[in-house]
Amino acid sequence: MAHFGKKGVLLVNLGTPDAPTRGAVYRYLKQFLLDRRVIDYPWLARNILVRGIIAPLRSGKSAKLYQQLWTENGSPLKYYGEVLTEGVQERLGDEYVVALGMRYQNPSIESAIDHLLKEQVSEIIVLPLFPQYAGATTGSVHDEVMRIMRKKEAIPNIKMINSYYDEPEMIKIFADNARTFDLDSYDHILFSYHGLPQRQLRRADDCNHCLKTENCCSTISKVNQFCYSAQCHATTKAIATELGLAEERYTTTFQSRLGPEAWAQPYTSAVLEEQAEHGAKRILVFSPAFVADCLETIIEISDEYQEEFEEMGGEKVDLVPSLNDNPRWIDTVTDLVKRA
Repeated sequence: MAHFGKKGVLLVNLGTPDAPTRGAVYRYLKQFLLDRRVIDYPWLARNILVRGIIAPLRSGKSAKLYQQLWTENGSPLKYYGEVLTEGVQERLGDEYVVALGMRYQNPSIESAIDHLLKEQVSEIIVLPLFPQYAGATTGSVHDEVMRIMRKKEAIPNIKMINSYYDEPEMIKIFADNARTFDLDSYDHILFSYHGLPQRQLRRADDCNHCLKTENCCSTISKVNQFCYSAQCHATTKAIATELGLAEERYTTTFQSRLGPEAWAQPYTSAVLEEQAEHGAKRILVFSPAFVADCLETIIEISDEYQEEFEEMGGEKVDLVPSLNDNPRWIDTVTDLVKRA
């Protein structure tokens, strides 16, 4: 079949408030948490919880955190997304059209798709900027793309990238970012990923494998290939292998949990406490679920975990920078698109 138009590329990240204000943060939290893939409660319960409790109570506190995060370029997540989009467009050339969309708030996925369709692209390659697959992130992006495309009469070929948790060049960039630190000076190294409720991990399991044994996620195989936790552990192992780290020197952990139910474990805060109890003074933290530094890395790890660790008797929590605007990361995304 002949292809007449350019190829479209849709890069998608989670999203960010339009401004570091309570109103903007409220709108962001409401759209984010009302997504059935994020909080998978029944519609009525989800709306009561989000509209009546979480968004009103958290928006003020979160706005203050976003004010700390905001730079002259605005939200770091959005800024790095724009730099990535421009870089990938430059590398791919005139045969492609590259657009950035955010799953929540702006620029929206729908506006990005409309831009690509106006350019009369022959196909759209959807690349969620989440290395590890989770239904609440990549799955939600794919859901939204399909929801939007269902309204279109003419639908081009669509290719959706699932994950790239062990992409070799991405692993090398994370490792090289860590090499700027004196690794031997740290008592322990944490690979801290965004958390996910255990309920959602089990729901994604079709092989009766999830959480059946203590180390069910430590090795990835066909039965857990789409398990978020297993993919996170695989990313950790790849970076640790690249750095030559012994197994006892690092731990895979999960942060940012919400509510009283059990989430993916061990929790980052709990491991920090354990390390402090064992006399650790210096901790180095990777956050490989994020391709750009954001609230969960700059504020939660560098500020909040630093403060907690000091209260526990520790001294220093250092954050390994994410991929951000690294030219090698732009090259890696370009290669992922070409291979797709």
